[in-house]
Amino acid sequence: MTTYLADSAETRYVDGPEGERFAYRRFGREGTRPLVMHMRLRGTIDHWDPAFLDLLAAEREVIVFDNRGTNFSTGSAPVTMDELVQGSLAFIGSLGLTDIDVLGWSMGGIVAQGVALAAPELVHRLVVAGSSAGGVPDLPAPPARVAQTTGKPDNGDEDFLYLFYPETEKARAAGLASLRRLDHRLKQSNAAVSADAFRGQLAALGSFKGYWERQEELTLPVLVANGAHDVMIHAYATYAMSQRLPDAKVILYSDAGHGFLFQHPEDFAHEVNRFLSL
Repeated sequence: MTTYLADSAETRYVDGPEGERFAYRRFGREGTRPLVMHMRLRGTIDHWDPAFLDLLAAEREVIVFDNRGTNFSTGSAPVTMDELVQGSLAFIGSLGLTDIDVLGWSMGGIVAQGVALAAPELVHRLVVAGSSAGGVPDLPAPPARVAQTTGKPDNGDEDFLYLFYPETEKARAAGLASLRRLDHRLKQSNAAVSADAFRGQLAALGSFKGYWERQEELTLPVLVANGAHDVMIHAYATYAMSQRLPDAKVILYSDAGHGFLFQHPEDFAHEVNRFLSL
């Protein structure tokens, strides 16, 4: 069985400005610009694939965390996108970070854009994975099954396979392998987003008007990536962002979906590390 650095990284805590306590892990190559990673809807610090994290950490310092009121972090759970962004900025400030790279997956990709827009002096480079600017014109809506699946009280393997991977034998095998890698942490921690925090995230997404009209403000280098068969956020959003962002590189995986970064951890980690090192 493979032993992952991410699985042995200590869970630390830092006090925030509003009396909250943020849970985080910080590991990897010291002395490099930290990469602060933002999680998906209903995801926690323990839902990052350790294989992907280890490949990133081989070349840079990686920081994963739970936002306010989510999983191991205390405080009031955000109910707007601005509150999610402010929670991230509060965490980053509590660690005393002044020069970072930012990566966000899915909902985290929107939060990451918000961080870069709110504090451009802080963020050196931005990675948006399986996400959207929000408010993208003519973006195809997800199938009804997506809302039905994400709305379940609990999701099992078949739910995650549908949401994150295409229905091919190879993709399903990669998806199951990733889910089993997550088991090491999750079976010990039982990490989960509470019902209240999940409702807050849904409210934040539902009320969010989007950053589509502000894409030109993101003048930093941006890597935007997705799987071509993403059923949650159509890959057209990735292409559309490339039409507005002043300095962007786009990657699409033709055999993947929303979970492309865990389906192709070696390749995407290589792309991210190369992009951040430029």
